Amino acid sequence: MSAAVKYTLGRIGLFVLVLAALWLVDINVFLKLMLALVFSAALSFFLLKGWRDEMAEEMAGAAQRRREEKERLRSALAGEDESSEGERQDDRPR
Repeated sequence: MSAAVKYTLGRIGLFVLVLAALWLVDINVFLKLMLALVFSAALSFFLLKGWRDEMAEEMAGAAQRRREEKERLRSALAGEDESSEGERQDDRPR
């Protein structure tokens, strides 16, 4: 399971747990939802730190791979690709 899915499910789970605890309190439903959102965000900052860091590393790796692929494609389109230059030199008439 990807780190982003684990972290998202963890955040949703914390929200549901806090909301269930607040459901017993006699206050407005909208206020319960807002309090559950704030408290679950604060709890997730501490309780889900490992999953959040794992997700950040996964996203940074994906961004790095996209940058490398983009640079590789740019160089290939500009004719700077090493493998294509070797082929081009062999195709030239002598």
